[in-house]
Amino acid sequence: MQEMIKPPAEQLYAAELAALQAEDRGGRPPNWRMSPAAVRDFIIGRETPIVHNGEKVEITRKFYGNDVLIERAVVTLAGNRGLMLAGEPGTAKTMLSELLSAAICGTSMNTIQGTAGTTEDMVKYSWNYAMLLDQGPSEAALVPSPLYTGMKEGILTRFEEITRCPAEVQDSLISIMSDKVLHIPELKEGNLFAKPGFNIIATANIRDKGVNEMSGALKRRFNFETVRPVNNVKLEARIIESQAKALLRSGGIDSEIDVEVVELLATTFMELRTGQTREGYRVDSPQAALSTAEAVSVYVESAMTSYYYESKPMALNRLVQSMQGTIVKENEKDLALLKAYFSKIVKERAAVEPLWKAYYEEKQWIG
Repeated sequence: MQEMIKPPAEQLYAAELAALQAEDRGGRPPNWRMSPAAVRDFIIGRETPIVHNGEKVEITRKFYGNDVLIERAVVTLAGNRGLMLAGEPGTAKTMLSELLSAAICGTSMNTIQGTAGTTEDMVKYSWNYAMLLDQGPSEAALVPSPLYTGMKEGILTRFEEITRCPAEVQDSLISIMSDKVLHIPELKEGNLFAKPGFNIIATANIRDKGVNEMSGALKRRFNFETVRPVNNVKLEARIIESQAKALLRSGGIDSEIDVEVVELLATTFMELRTGQTREGYRVDSPQAALSTAEAVSVYVESAMTSYYYESKPMALNRLVQSMQGTIVKENEKDLALLKAYFSKIVKERAAVEPLWKAYYEEKQWIG
């Protein structure tokens, strides 16, 4: 594998994909590399490994959440409607989109990144203007977009953060998704008809600022699936542990993960996110999106800081410092909420739990 910070899913899980494809005997939609059942197994994992080329290949769980949502998403992509993965930031919508694309068509790189500056040309196609002026309109002078490539090759197109695009850019998809044809009036041929296998996976945040409402006409072209935050501390701790371990290893830090600290971090994030403690108390929630992805970032940053500056695997004071930077980022009033959580909840647990006592003693770093 070529050395890179974040390999695409089709490279990172190449052995698993090859094993599943070799074993797969299920029915496949046109131009798919796997059956829907194999795609599901790739994402949610299998209990027993597959023997492929004389080796046992573990099919690992990559998405922790609603398994039935995965089945519905796969079936949607096998049909004529697009798939919209909506939810709060940090709920693994992008990762799920990448995994689906890698399993279904072998590439997750055919992607449009939606921004406020995305134009209709970026979504459909543009031109090499030097060739256009020299030779006139031709297919050679056309610069294909990921959408164009998806239609021409019969593969999925990922549209990340679609609601960050202006409404008129979003609506340029309506006729394409309805008729599966892209009109190119500049060319003699005139139309690009989508090959079987083409579809769109879009993602949209429902909480971030700077998003644009989708039109009703475009919404009707998608099946919506809401990816919700993890609501189980033990499960969230497992996700933080596995992802933090991988990120630290990729950064050249071979450090053991402190599972007790991970659970403490997961508990803090979940209680502040939901506004409910395990004792049944109500607490105020900050404005920041306290997602699992943010918790992973807090742990990794804390571990790296401890490793580089103190030669320690993890220091709780670093965890508290990093946590403050994550929680108090959108509203300065959230600092008071974090202090109140420590003064009430953490202090109460500190009286009976040694780790929470050590955690409470680092309250001095908040402020």
